[in-house]
Amino acid sequence: MERIRDLPKIGSRAPNFALFTDKGLEWRLADHRDTVVVLLFYPGNETLVCTRQLCSVRDNWQRYLKTNAAIVGISPGTPEEHHEFSVKRHLPIPLLADPGRKVTRVFAKHWLYPINITRGIVVIDAKGIIRSRDIMLRAFRPSDDHLIRDIYAARGDEMTEKYERLKLRSRIFLRSRKQI
Repeated sequence: MERIRDLPKIGSRAPNFALFTDKGLEWRLADHRDTVVVLLFYPGNETLVCTRQLCSVRDNWQRYLKTNAAIVGISPGTPEEHHEFSVKRHLPIPLLADPGRKVTRVFAKHWLYPINITRGIVVIDAKGIIRSRDIMLRAFRPSDDHLIRDIYAARGDEMTEKYERLKLRSRIFLRSRKQI
């Protein structure tokens, strides 16, 4: 059994994983480097709160698209069950099958509550660093505003680093011009 202190923490590199989508395709975290990734861990298809959560993402999809994040839902169902759920609810995101909850245990385990009564949201930045993790009881769901804010915060870290690199290059360029 894994120990909580061995699980990846905020600020650490997210371990790679591969799961199958509702369309039967392999989805790998490593294939999404250079973009912010959102992992929505939910207990099950066609449950009241999970359905509301994923339908809320669907209903706010234009706002999510503006973040340029890769967003996926992950639960213990099979690809076939996820496909049926996705088609019925017109979901715009891939649903990944984690039947043994191995990936869920790595990213979305709570220190106290059993994994079958929680849901989790993990935001990973473009460098593969975990920027936020929110684990809650399955009866609750995060607000879209909160999640979108976390996505932009993860992008903001990247933008700040780009800005700092640009400032450094500018200083170097200006110094070299003074020496001419």
